[in-house]
Formats: sequence, structure tokens, C-alpha cells
Amino acid sequence: MRKSLKLLATVLAIPLLYLAASALLPLIRGTGPDLSGPPARQIGLLQGPIHTDILFPLTPEVRARFAFAEAVGVPVNHPKAQWLVFGWGSAAFYTTAGTYADITASAVLTAATGDDAVIRLDALGPLPPMETLRFLELSEAQFRALLTETTAALASETALDHPGFTGTDAFFPAHGHFHLFRTCNVWLGETLRASGIPFGLWTPANWSVTLALDWHGPDRS
Repeated sequence: MRKSLKLLATVLAIPLLYLAASALLPLIRGTGPDLSGPPARQIGLLQGPIHTDILFPLTPEVRARFAFAEAVGVPVNHPKAQWLVFGWGSAAFYTTAGTYADITASAVLTAATGDDAVIRLDALGPLPPMETLRFLELSEAQFRALLTETTAALASETALDHPGFTGTDAFFPAHGHFHLFRTCNVWLGETLRASGIPFGLWTPANWSVTLALDWHGPDRS
């Protein structure tokens, strides 16, 4: 009986520890290379219920970097396109459907236990005011490092044979592996820190990203 109780306590403790870590570790400022400098560029972080996308301004440099996506219908070079949407996530979970209501239990299990990663690209026009949209002011060196880090995450410039969500987006194979301890939001934090942008030490959930942004205050709403 005592062994059973200990096992039960351990099983119950794991999700509690995970939740505690997801709320506390974002408050610890993780850093990477020192690429600080005067604000020169701006990016967006667009948060959904469980996922955060990076928004790059579609400057000539960004258009050139992602010009390959035009071949599959991502309007990177459209004159009205102003922002590139860049997201990293689980192949099974991320590509399941356009709404969270359509996500299957098997996709959630695959994502939690380990899955290949994919990158989703899309292009947007002018951005309306959104409570879930935050802007970061970056130095020139930070911006260029982030652009390098994100493009390096692409495993191939050939899109997956899978429909997107909006009619203007596409999925591409990505480097890395998705699992419960390296979610899309953990990847986001890793990528920001590797680009010299201080961010929370571990951000597995969307609320972790919000805590990191609110606590460290690098954004301009």
C-alpha cells in the first residue's frame, strides 16, 4: 500500500511540477550572445491560445530570404503584404486542422511524446490592433541573428503536401524535435535567446511567454 501511495504521489507531482516550472522559469532572464545596441528593427509576437508566431516585417531582405515560399502560394512579394508569419511546431498537432476544436487526441499524444517539427509560413497585410500582438524593438545585430536562426530552422524549402489554414500559408519540414518539454513556445524562447534577445529561461506554454514578456518588459505594446 505504501509503495502504491508513493507511486500515486509521484504521478500527481509530475504535472504539478511542470505547471510550477512553466510559471516560475519564465521569470528567470535567460541570455545569449551580447548583440545589444540601439533599437533599429521591430518584430511582432502574435499569440494564439497555445502557440506564438514570430512576425517579420517584409523588408526587401526578408522577402529575398523567403522568396522560395512564393512557389507554393505564400504571397511574400505581394505589394500589399507587410508581415511574414513564422511558426514552429509539431507536425501532427500543428497541421491537424485550422481550428483547435478539430485537433484529435492522437495528435496531442504524438506531440506530447515526440514528433517531427514543421514550420508554417504565411504573409499578412496591415495589422489591426490586437491584444494578443506584442512588438519587440531589436538592435540591427539582434534582428539579423534572429533572421539567421529562423531560416536555419528550415530543413527544406520544399513545402509539405498538406493544406494550410488560410489559403496563403504553407508548411515546411523543420529541424528539431517537438515534445512536451520542447514545445513551440520553448523553441521560441531558445531562438530569441540564441539571437541575443533576453527572454525567459523556459517557456513551455503560452502563459509562460506572456509572463516572460510582462516580467522582463522588452516589448512595446
